Amino acid sequence: MKLQGFTQIAAAAVLTLGVAQGAMAQGVIKIGVAGPMTGSVAQYGDMVKLGVDAAVADINKAGGVSGSKLEAVYYDDACDPKQAVAVANKIVNDKVKFVVGHVCSGATQPATDVYEDEGVLMVTPSATAPAITDRGQKLIFRTIGLDSVQGPVAAKYISSHYKGKTIAVLHDKQQYGEGIATAVKKGVEADGVKVAVFEGINAGDKDFNALITKLKRANVDFVYFGGYHPEMGLLLRQARQAGLNAKFMGPEGVGNKEITAIAGPASEGMLVTLPRAFETDPKNKALVDGFKAAKKDPSGIFVMPAYSAVQVIADGIKKAGQDPAKVAAALRAGTFNTPIGNIGFDAKGDVKNFAFVVYQWHKDGTKSEAK
Repeated sequence: MKLQGFTQIAAAAVLTLGVAQGAMAQGVIKIGVAGPMTGSVAQYGDMVKLGVDAAVADINKAGGVSGSKLEAVYYDDACDPKQAVAVANKIVNDKVKFVVGHVCSGATQPATDVYEDEGVLMVTPSATAPAITDRGQKLIFRTIGLDSVQGPVAAKYISSHYKGKTIAVLHDKQQYGEGIATAVKKGVEADGVKVAVFEGINAGDKDFNALITKLKRANVDFVYFGGYHPEMGLLLRQARQAGLNAKFMGPEGVGNKEITAIAGPASEGMLVTLPRAFETDPKNKALVDGFKAAKKDPSGIFVMPAYSAVQVIADGIKKAGQDPAKVAAALRAGTFNTPIGNIGFDAKGDVKNFAFVVYQWHKDGTKSEAK
């Protein structure tokens, strides 16, 4: 599907947010989009918004969903768990029955309890913590892989390339960061690689010089960091300034072009596990051309998963109507041709066979597959 006309339709959708209520909303299916629209990781919310806007525009241009138009309604949780619960309750009060989001794992999990209790179907394109779908909920799905897959990919790379080296594993003490860091630690230790330093920092901290001094004293050769790009960027920059020349690696939460703005040349060579580059798939050429024509970047890691989240919701509604429970059953029973591939969901609501790839980051914000 082409993205032609996307900018005009997206702009019109923004102007009408929150306007259509009651009788005015006839013929409209609202999709709530929840995530960080402000704050230190708003870039990830921007990626999700870009994918959602494109999917809504394309689906509406093709005739909508069973005669109804889609409308994206945006909610800002700032990646904060308490704010995410407030957002989830607002979505329920707004009588929105379908949600793309939330974005951060720590914000997503508490929000899912509200949605499950209130009969709202949610598809996250970015929250990777396994615990989100481990509780047997029926209305919670995702179009992104799990840290239980991503962590072993990173661990296997570390074990095969840095066995015999001194390894440190750091995290930001949050559900996502600590969870994946723990998975990586267990993975490398299972392969016989000793982790010399395992330590948490506080999200939002700016000065890591004491920690870097500790890493230097331990003669660390390799640092894995579980968390997001603001802290990783500062760790990279301050480590280089202090003369620590260890190799750094992180999960998809650090794979943002903003890390180059923070770390500068120190971001060159950083390793990162990311979803495969869907924008390079020849099947997505028309979609990618549409993004580029609109002067939008399709390479953001959550753009295509967000587009796919809207698409599977729309396809589920076409098959089952607008009852979220029936749509959920249709998602589990079906397969869907999306920009992230021909996908299906398991009993937990997780997308099947999602792959992560180890990339090397470059200081110009590009990436190449690591060898």
